[in-house]
Order: sequence, then C-alpha cells, then structure tokens
Amino acid sequence: MLNLEGKWALVTGASRGIGRLAAEALAAHGCNLILLSRDTAHTAALAETLSEKVQVREVACDLADAASVEKAIAEIDAAGVPVDILLNNAGVQIAYRTDYWQTPVSDYAASFQINTISPMMLCYHFIPKMIARGFGRVVNTTSGIRLEPEQAGYSASKAALDKVTIDLGSKLEGTGVAVNLTDPGWCRTDLGGPHAPNAPESALPGVIVGAFIAQPKSGRYFPAGAFYDMTLEEAVEKAEAMQCSAY
Repeated sequence: MLNLEGKWALVTGASRGIGRLAAEALAAHGCNLILLSRDTAHTAALAETLSEKVQVREVACDLADAASVEKAIAEIDAAGVPVDILLNNAGVQIAYRTDYWQTPVSDYAASFQINTISPMMLCYHFIPKMIARGFGRVVNTTSGIRLEPEQAGYSASKAALDKVTIDLGSKLEGTGVAVNLTDPGWCRTDLGGPHAPNAPESALPGVIVGAFIAQPKSGRYFPAGAFYDMTLEEAVEKAEAMQCSAY
C-alpha cells in the first residue's frame, strides 16, 4: 500500500457527504488536501480541523460552469502545489422523471457538464503534470444505476465518464499514473436521498482505495460494496488483484 504522506490530493465535492469523508480519510494518512467546493465557506470548518494534521487549501469552483473550472485550475497552478491524487467525487442527479418520455434536454446538458465534462477537464489538465513527475492516482466516481430511463441524464453522463476513463487509462501504462473508477453505492447523501439503504460511511474504504494502490494499473472498477467491512490495508490488497476487463 502506498504511503501518501506529504502528497497533495484534490478532492471535488469536499464540503459534505462522501467527499468530506474521503478528505478526512486521506488526511488521516498524512495526505495534504485541496478541498474543492462551490464556496470556500462550505469547507472552512473542515479545513480548520484538518489543518491540524496536514496542509490544506480551499478552492471555490462551480462544476456546472466550465469557466469556473478553468479559474479553479489556474488558482491551483498559481499556488504551486502538485496535484498527486485527483478524486473526482462531486456529481449531481438532476431529476427523477417518472414520465421519462418528457425528459428535457437540460437534464442531459447539466448532467454531462457536472458529471463528465468538468471531471475530464481536471483530468486533462493535471494528468500530464502527473506523467511528467512519474506519479499520479486518479479516481473518477461513477454509478451503478442501470435500466432506469427515469434518471437518463445522470446515468448517461456516468456511462460517458466510464468510457473516457477506461479509454484514457489505456494510454497510461508505464507512466506511473493510474486512472480508475469507483462506485460508492446508493448512500444517504444529498444526491442519494434520505431513503438510500447505505450510510455514507459505507463508501469507505472503497472510494479511496484507488489512491493507495502501489501498482499503477488503469481502467479498473472499484465498487465500494466489494470492500465493505475491510480495513484500508485489506481493501488495497484486494484492489491490487483486480483487473481491467476492457482491454
């Protein structure tokens, strides 16, 4: 299992839910953090707490706005800190359309911007820098939703993220950089709703295991459910043995 002490991790959606839990877990292992949220006021308390253990920076970014993403990238670059780990955790489920024949175009446009385009903007910017340094771990958060046209915008945007993640990963062999997928499962978060069967805490260690893998193999899928009740060390050992079936 990798020792991430002193590395820098960029966590999107870090102000609450699974993103917050992931940030706390990384900090517990000595990883410095860049906390991304729509407003730094949302991460202020978390940053104050975690700064007792590690270095923390806060960056405001609205993933629904490409210009905001570009501004956040420029701010991170200007800070002069390397992004060694990228957790594209933030996402949005626009609506549940019981009458899915009336699904508006806006469901797709908003979902793809937040769930696919913005995460890939971050990937395209920071992965080449990781390659230049010979190290990087990227974990993109997908969804296990299937056969539900009621959530077409959300599920399609996550399927697209799966595709580009796996395709991009096929180019990274030998670079020291790995890009993989995780699925936190249906959790009681703002996205999952209050009636979801799983507590947000159940998503760990699954959602962060891809940051700790020693072997930089890409294109793998790490569903949180595969690591329930495991220690991080046990989860990493299991994740190391998983293969990518796409190529």
